[in-house]
Order: sequence, then structure tokens, then C-alpha cells
Amino acid sequence: MMKGEDSEEIEIDLVDSDDPDDFDEEPRHLWKAPPVLEEEENIHTSTLVEISDTKPLLNIRDPRGINDCLKVTFEDVIAEPVSVRSGDRVWIWSNALFEVSRVWIYRIVTVLLAIPMSIISGLLFAILSCFHIWMVSPCIHCILIGTFWLQKLWSIVLDIIVRPFLTSAGRCCGGFSIHLARE
Repeated sequence: MMKGEDSEEIEIDLVDSDDPDDFDEEPRHLWKAPPVLEEEENIHTSTLVEISDTKPLLNIRDPRGINDCLKVTFEDVIAEPVSVRSGDRVWIWSNALFEVSRVWIYRIVTVLLAIPMSIISGLLFAILSCFHIWMVSPCIHCILIGTFWLQKLWSIVLDIIVRPFLTSAGRCCGGFSIHLARE
């Protein structure tokens, strides 16, 4: 902790409740962080080090709305017109089975694929980052350093030959004006 801050006990509520009636009663605190004693200010206890980029967001899992198109409900997939209808119990059971199978199949496939895909994606991005940082960027900088004279020569050619020609052409054509009239 930083000097001058009050050390107080931090409580985190880890209750996962979907029942709205549970909000009236006192929430259970399953985990309490012990108060931190004041320490000397150094790089290991600064606020920047305590913030973790790898801590998953549990409530906001799509903060940028990348997968808004995947918000599919039963009514989006199956719709019966007024002229042709199944029984009410068939409709209710179809809706329930659709939702349950969609949720559970997604969970099962996620368990089977999420961890391997995140490992593969992390490995791929780590390799690409390493390749870019240690191979591509140095090569580009070497090329830019080696061709600096060519950049200067090209700039001089543009300033001496091309700019006066285009400036003259612009001044010659600048006297023309076009007037459109409706008949």
C-alpha cells in the first residue's frame, strides 16, 4: 500500500445468485482479504504492479460487443405463423429443450475447445509478436537506415522537378472557371 492511505479490510462477495429474492438478505462473504500493513513505497507494491491484465472479466465478457450477432433466442430460430400452430405443450417443451440444449452444448464444446484454442492463440500471438519485435522491426530499420540517401535524393528530385511543374500547371488551370446554368 502507498503511504498515507488508510488500511481497511476488503470484502469480496463471491455469491452467484440468479434469484432476485436473495438481494434482500445479507450477502455471505466467502472470502475476506486481510488488511495490508503499510510498507515502503517500491516498484513491487505500486498500484501499477497490483493491476493484472490477465484477470478475467467475469461480468462483462464482451465489453466491445464483438459477438452481438450471436444473441440468438428461440423466437429468432423457430417461428410458427398464425395459420399453422402446434400444441401449446409442444411449443413450451420445444422452447425449453432448445434453450437447455443450446446452453449445455455450448458449455460442453467450450470446455473441450476453449482451453486448447486459448493456448494455441496465445502461442500464435506470442510467436508473431516475437517475430515482429526481433525480426521484422530491426530489418525495416536497417533498410530505412541504408536507404536514407535514396529518400533524400527522391525528396530533392520532387522539390526541383515535379513541384515547379505541378505548381505551374495549377496556376495555368486556376484561371478557368466553370458556371453551370439550368435551362
